[in-house]
Amino acid sequence: MSTREEQEVTGRVDDLEVEVVMAATRVLVAVSAQSVAAVDELVTLPQLRVLVMVGSRGGLNLGAVAAGLGVHPSNATRAVERLVVAGFLDRRDDPTDRRNLVLELSADGRALVDRVMGERRTAIAEILGRMPPSRRRALIPVLRAFAAAAGEVPDGAVWSLGWTTAD
Repeated sequence: MSTREEQEVTGRVDDLEVEVVMAATRVLVAVSAQSVAAVDELVTLPQLRVLVMVGSRGGLNLGAVAAGLGVHPSNATRAVERLVVAGFLDRRDDPTDRRNLVLELSADGRALVDRVMGERRTAIAEILGRMPPSRRRALIPVLRAFAAAAGEVPDGAVWSLGWTTAD
């Protein structure tokens, strides 16, 4: 952050700014909820988070899944087992440590994650398409600054939030 930006940060936040961001947040939450609802007959929300984490990072073990979800390893084991049985995850021995299992998306798991993320991208693109191009371009630095102020994790670690993919 530049010195000028740091000086600007000390300004008071007014109610209108908060309300506008809350309105935008409602839209983004609705887009995410709709994409999740499209697959809720196939997986639960925590299971979808597991699939997205594994798809984003690849080669995760059960400990990493448990840490990413913030749950006890036994809970992660049950979720992973259901996903393996459903055909969304593949599990194999870790060639570098036979005590660990490596989890990877199956073809069906990749298709499911791609479907959810594709629906989100399409919905957001449709919303952006209803805005003038100059307004869309103006969003980029503003949303980057907003994400940075919120403590958005670096791209390489964003998988831990469970809501991204590597693409």
